[in-house]
Amino acid sequence: MTAAALAGRVLPLRLGSRRALYLVERNLYVYRQVWVIIISGFFEPLFYLLSISVGIARLVGDVVGPDGTPVSYAAFAAPALLAASAMNGAVLESTVNIFFKLKYGKIYDAVLATPVTPDDVAVGEITWSLMRGGIYAVGFLAVMAVMGLVESPWGILALPAALLIGFAFASVGMACSTFMRTWQDLDLVTLVTLPLFLFSATFFPLGIYPTWLQVVARFSPLYHGVELIRGLTLGVFDITMVGHTAFLLAMGLFGLAIAGRRISKLLLT
Repeated sequence: MTAAALAGRVLPLRLGSRRALYLVERNLYVYRQVWVIIISGFFEPLFYLLSISVGIARLVGDVVGPDGTPVSYAAFAAPALLAASAMNGAVLESTVNIFFKLKYGKIYDAVLATPVTPDDVAVGEITWSLMRGGIYAVGFLAVMAVMGLVESPWGILALPAALLIGFAFASVGMACSTFMRTWQDLDLVTLVTLPLFLFSATFFPLGIYPTWLQVVARFSPLYHGVELIRGLTLGVFDITMVGHTAFLLAMGLFGLAIAGRRISKLLLT
């Protein structure tokens, strides 16, 4: 390592956000030894997609799309699975892995002994979660395109939409992991994400839900992600897409702020 590179790692930088890249670099060095873990995460949503396209879609037929016109069930469910995959990947990375680093690996104790700040840690870990989720999203979207399930050229925007979903859930997931005390607390994560997966208009149009469940589903972050990606892949645009985007962005920024403050409180006080 050159003297300039060593100085860059030790001396404080003017732009604190640049220091977050060191967390990303660390994760790249770690995961290049266990790259199979990252690749394996692509197959679960792919199997879901194949099972729906080959089996369930033939039984269900067409369903009502976002604009009220019939669409194939596979084209209806595929973007929802992409949104759910972005959620699950972000939550897994930002809860289980962050909890281990925080409570057992003591990674951040050493990191914060350098000029890296708690906010840098939060931004760096969330950026890594988005990079990992982006790999899955690109692969999943490519499979959808090959299977003819992307019915609009605007479907390419489903990739940044998936990253936005990942940002929202990774930020909140990291914030929640700072409140956890034991591994048993992670069961609460499944308790939250499983109902979101099942009841966010993921597999059925929102209109067939009971009225009270429709109201509840509209508060689901995954619902906003599903509707956003579904509209893009089907080429259906309306003003509600602005609301979906704003909801997810606000959720991500809120979680990011809480995560930075909690890490500071836990490790620097």
